[in-house]
Amino acid sequence: MEKLIIHGGRRLEGRVKISGAKNAVLPIIAATLLGQDTVSLLDEVPALEDVTTITEVLNRLGVEAAFDAEKHQLRVDARRIGSCEAPYDLVRKMRASFLIMGPLLARCGKAKISLPGGCAIGTRPIDLHLKGFEALGAKIEIGHGFIEASAPEGLKGTRIYLDFPSVGATENILMAASMAEGQTILENPAQEPEIVDLANYLNVMGAKIRGAGTNVIKIDGAPKLVGAAAMTQGDIYVENAISEHLKPVIAKLKEAGVTIEEDVDGIRVRCDKKTKAVDIKTMPYPGFPTDMQAQFMAMLTISEGTGCVTETVFENRFMHVDELKRMGANIRIDGRTSVVEGVDKLTGCQVKATDLRAGAAMVLAGLVAEGETQVGYIHHIDRGYDDLVGKLVGLGADIQRVDR
Repeated sequence: MEKLIIHGGRRLEGRVKISGAKNAVLPIIAATLLGQDTVSLLDEVPALEDVTTITEVLNRLGVEAAFDAEKHQLRVDARRIGSCEAPYDLVRKMRASFLIMGPLLARCGKAKISLPGGCAIGTRPIDLHLKGFEALGAKIEIGHGFIEASAPEGLKGTRIYLDFPSVGATENILMAASMAEGQTILENPAQEPEIVDLANYLNVMGAKIRGAGTNVIKIDGAPKLVGAAAMTQGDIYVENAISEHLKPVIAKLKEAGVTIEEDVDGIRVRCDKKTKAVDIKTMPYPGFPTDMQAQFMAMLTISEGTGCVTETVFENRFMHVDELKRMGANIRIDGRTSVVEGVDKLTGCQVKATDLRAGAAMVLAGLVAEGETQVGYIHHIDRGYDDLVGKLVGLGADIQRVDR
């Protein structure tokens, strides 16, 4: 089993460009299924296990998809789709595989998907996806371990209100409605930057989507979409950062005493003293992102004072707490809130990445801990971070990947 070996205490300095964001690239890859007549070519695709998995899913559907990890390019020829059924052995690895249902419904009029898998951070209900498909005219059948949808008469535009601004449901409905007959109005959609990225890509393919990033999206169905070329740039960079997307994160870092300098080339982050404790509460975009909760908790473990971390998006996203406590953190959980009292130091030991973002938190904790930290279950980290070790080594970290 591979592990990360980290020797903490080194100051990190330099410049680094973060790879494209997983949450932005995966729905765009799913959207290539809508491309007819021409081939799609995606640049700046991060070399992640999830990208490899969804590429395999496309191949199992009879689509010609090839990912060049060295060039960070993905070529998809979806002019012919041979199957509308995604196999369990692949879908169970990654919940985002469910994003192919919307494109398949739009393109083929049917789809059969195994119940999704992925990080074990609690239930991620797909009922909003299914309600959206039903509103568009699809018939849904739920069997043992699978979901089948069909629209023999085609999808029809309609008005859809999401009870919760689900990112995945918004993306799936956008893709399905892009080829539905008539206009679809989607109210209370997710407003994350990756929604805007997907809408922009679909529009390049010939879709007619307006209002992405707002609380009402209008989609005028197009009879046919074509393959397209695009650069799937992520939302979180150090160089070429889009600070507009990071407002709550930047605000909390500043509150903690971190110096943030924003300019046209990116964001500079400096801190030459102990950070101060802050309170955070995760919320749908544009609130504080749940995907930064674990990393901030790692920072709070050695901050001055006591901070509260309230998780409102996923009910089981505190599994990293026990791992941080193994390193000497002082944390207690009260329902959906973790109270973190800063300690003088963390001590390296054997820990595990319980999910993708928790893995990043354990790496951060290891970078500041005394002694050696061994992080196991790093397949979770590989799902969402492209060359994390290489980037950190380039900044001066003492971290290596070993097979033990």
